[in-house]
Amino acid sequence: MELSELKEKAKEVAKNAHAPYSSFRVGSAILTRSGNVYVGCNVENTSYGLTTCAERNAIASAVSTEGKIELECVVVYTPTEKPATPCGVCRQVIQEFNGSDIKVHCCCDSDEVLDTSIKKLLPEAFNLDDFKK
Repeated sequence: MELSELKEKAKEVAKNAHAPYSSFRVGSAILTRSGNVYVGCNVENTSYGLTTCAERNAIASAVSTEGKIELECVVVYTPTEKPATPCGVCRQVIQEFNGSDIKVHCCCDSDEVLDTSIKKLLPEAFNLDDFKK
């Protein structure tokens, strides 16, 4: 799947966001190593700590469907003039599903795009190796 298609899917799913508190509708599209695409949007809650980000919703959908997944690419769309990166919690969750090799593309309402990787966004991430003695 082309990156432009993933960006369009992320932007489209952002319209479904449940964002009555912030009005900040975020969308995410992820591509798994198996070639499947999953989307997610943010779902806010009156108790703000219970809000779920778009990236984590897309990943949960992939895991619910495929079981074990490896991420190839994560696209995040925000309704802003400059692209916004995933939050710290999402960065940790993203790296869980293929480590530092995951591409992250952040897009917005302007033509500006941020192309990076989870390794750059979350250096020295906590991972399974940290449990080994």
